[in-house]
Amino acid sequence: MKNACLIAAVCCLVIGCGPFKKAQRVEPDATAAREAASRSETAAGQSAGWTSADARRVAREMMADCLSGAWIPAYLGVTGDKPLVAVGPIHDLTGQRIDTEPILKSCEQELSKSAQVSFVACQRGSQEPGEEGADKQELVSLETIKRIKSETGANFVLVGAVRQMNDKTAAGSPPYYQVEQEMINTKTMTRVWSGSEKIGQ
Repeated sequence: MKNACLIAAVCCLVIGCGPFKKAQRVEPDATAAREAASRSETAAGQSAGWTSADARRVAREMMADCLSGAWIPAYLGVTGDKPLVAVGPIHDLTGQRIDTEPILKSCEQELSKSAQVSFVACQRGSQEPGEEGADKQELVSLETIKRIKSETGANFVLVGAVRQMNDKTAAGSPPYYQVEQEMINTKTMTRVWSGSEKIGQ
């Protein structure tokens, strides 16, 4: 009698619990993975209100304009050689300590794949003391350009700055960022090209 009761109790327990389920592997959400990759890609520019795609766009447009300038054929006409170009710093003049490296790297890529100039890499290092509040007419000191020329032998150095701007024509509009760049002849220290692009407007 006791054995029968025990068997009945075990049967009820098994029936109540139901069949054991095989553990299933949870596949990662593809959408979540893409979003995580996007966040990682844009992290460098988020503090400045732009993404890596913005950085590539700015570099592509500015370098296209720069490479279409008269300074390249003028240099070829005198020397017979392609100009050797180095990319110098883009200084943060916003006071927000933003990362300009994505724009710099994109500019280097555009120049290095260009058939119009020869590209040479240089070590930019950190922003030099006293240059954060540089005059609006000088995006970088002549000493910096001379140092890059000495290190790389570059004929031209691309330098620039990022500024935070306000649209004075539209009251209450959020500020935007403006990337400004110049190509400097390292022999004459003259500006052969300059351009600017807006981000966040």
